[in-house]
Amino acid sequence: MGPRIDVFNHIMPARYFAKFSELVRDKGMAKRMSSIKLLHDVDARLRMMDQWPGYQQVLTCSPPAIELLGGPNVTPELARLANDGLADLCRRWPEKFPAFVAAVPFNNVGASLEEIDRAITQLGARGIQMFTNVCGRPLDDPEFTPIFERMANQYKLPILLHPSRGPAVADYPAEPKSKYEIWQVLAWPHDTSVALARLVFSGLMDRLPDLRIITHHLGGTIPYLEGRVGPLWDQLGSRTADEDYESLLKRMSKRPVDYFRMFYGDTVVGGSQSALRCGLDFFSADHVLFASDCPFDPEGGPMFIRDNMRAVEELDIADSEKSKIFYGNAAAMLRLTAAQ
Repeated sequence: MGPRIDVFNHIMPARYFAKFSELVRDKGMAKRMSSIKLLHDVDARLRMMDQWPGYQQVLTCSPPAIELLGGPNVTPELARLANDGLADLCRRWPEKFPAFVAAVPFNNVGASLEEIDRAITQLGARGIQMFTNVCGRPLDDPEFTPIFERMANQYKLPILLHPSRGPAVADYPAEPKSKYEIWQVLAWPHDTSVALARLVFSGLMDRLPDLRIITHHLGGTIPYLEGRVGPLWDQLGSRTADEDYESLLKRMSKRPVDYFRMFYGDTVVGGSQSALRCGLDFFSADHVLFASDCPFDPEGGPMFIRDNMRAVEELDIADSEKSKIFYGNAAAMLRLTAAQ
């Protein structure tokens, strides 16, 4: 089968973790991050990875988004600290960590573009990680357009999209916060879907045909709601009187649902066979990449790797399609020549 390239897992390099611990204000987040050994203990992570010969990780900096840790004068240095640490891990253990995806300070767009250039051209980053909102602002805000243009037009490398929502966003308007961690379990896939919809209807996918976005958790809720995404958005504007959505729909070069199929999804569905089959039916094997979400599982690392790997292996599809999911798509998108 060849190597298994895990494109979406999380780590906090040592110096970045120390700075994070100093700056983080969300005590629940601090509790969660400090309790997961494999998030910041590289030796333990390497020993865990040895269970699966040929298993590799493309490293991403762990949530929360950097812009939630400080203002625009603070986050550029945090991003540099994270990316220097990620690049160092890849240099020291290239057989385990063949590449990393850069952290970016999105609340400072000028610094974001500088850090993208530095991380890719000097440190060897093979993409960037972006979150589904920037301090509550939508991704189709024109201020962020230069970031999408830089990745699509200049580098032709992917953006890995991670959900971002905290307990302060209530489930009901009458309540002060989200309860029972609904904000993470249910709202994260919803936030991913909302972000994708904003990108689709902004026209960004037509303006930037080389834009590649890999969605965490296999497209959020989009594949499972295909029966709504398709026929209901085919009627865009029929329920709205104060916006000219009919004209927007006519300007689109394809059905709205077909734009959503242009995105990519990872296999992080907790090992659920049904969810994985649904996402694969929607995106196709050419648009699905293996990932684990390590180390955010009840075992602190190996469970999601094992279960997501098993879910792909047990799919009733051709071995050639499994190979695309496990490493071929990642090797091509991230230009990992050693893995091809």
